[in-house]
Amino acid sequence: MAQTSAATQPAASKKTMSELAKQEERTAWWLLLPSIVILVLIAIYPLGQVFVSSFTNARFASDAPTRFVGFDNYRRLLTFRVVGLQPELDDQGRQLVEDGSPAYENGRLKLATMFREGELAFTNRVRDEQGGTIENQVRYDSVFEFSWFGSRYMVAAPNADFVRAVWDTIVFTVATVALETILGMVIALSLNKRFFGRDIMRTAMLVPWAIITVVSGLIWEWMYRSDRSGFFNALTNSLGFSDGNTSFLTEASLQMPSVVAIDVWKTTPFMALLLLAGLSTIPKELYEAARVDGANQFRQFFSVTLPLLAPTLAVALIFRTLDALRVFDLFQIIFGESRYSMASFAQDTLISNRDVGLSSASSVVIFIIIFAFAIFYIRILGVDSD
Repeated sequence: MAQTSAATQPAASKKTMSELAKQEERTAWWLLLPSIVILVLIAIYPLGQVFVSSFTNARFASDAPTRFVGFDNYRRLLTFRVVGLQPELDDQGRQLVEDGSPAYENGRLKLATMFREGELAFTNRVRDEQGGTIENQVRYDSVFEFSWFGSRYMVAAPNADFVRAVWDTIVFTVATVALETILGMVIALSLNKRFFGRDIMRTAMLVPWAIITVVSGLIWEWMYRSDRSGFFNALTNSLGFSDGNTSFLTEASLQMPSVVAIDVWKTTPFMALLLLAGLSTIPKELYEAARVDGANQFRQFFSVTLPLLAPTLAVALIFRTLDALRVFDLFQIIFGESRYSMASFAQDTLISNRDVGLSSASSVVIFIIIFAFAIFYIRILGVDSD
């Protein structure tokens, strides 16, 4: 009897624990239910509506019937071609020259100057009003030109503004996130040390981040003025580096570095704050043990700090990448409608052109790119569910 009682006791205990675990799980779901409902109402349902609208020709404030158009909106946004350009030759076989550089033409189409004016066309399949497909001549505009192994090429697209916006947004994201991570790490490591005035420096560090983007954008816009009333032109002119008439915000080669500098100045404190919080959770005993083993500062950083900071770094990178990929206000303030980010293109398509379907499709593209970046960070940094 004693043996039977002893044998049945662990089974009864396991049964009790299993019932307790199920009860806790049910309680957890009941507690999470309000949050799930709110998440569905304010996030999942609107996102689903955007996905559905992206497959239609819906228009804003219009009584025109909405119909399903499939992937036409995505084709309008993402279609592009790489066109090979060849130097234009005169009757004697010599290269024609425009402004000191060779004049380029496509082997079977038009001059590069015509491409830039939007006169390049290709035959595309498009959907007609009855839902069938027809062949149509679609105009392609120049996105940008580049050289490759001595040959000249042009990227052309029916919706050049969006392709250019995708490229500009990705370049902006990579540049700002990389610079902000490096500078934020340096600032966080510096402020993690004890020194006189550290608390004051921690507070002062947050001033650029505390200034709203509209105000900081206008401040930098004044500093970037193309005459000597702008700070940078006045500074470079006084130092003899320029004539004081550099057009930072209108010259194409300087526009992206200028807007990157604004974002790095403003958002580096946010990255430093997140990394500083992660550094404060690393036990000091690990550094003491590393010093006893003879590890220098460089070895301590890569063997102790960086591995333990990886989860915090992943969260910081995801947050900053998400913000950078959906940047709107900075591009809108600095460039207006002269140069778009993906988000400002979506807004302009919705408000100015009233094209809900195309705007929704561009928003879905933004969502997919952000999701891909998040998965990439989690995989690369080895952040798992634990």
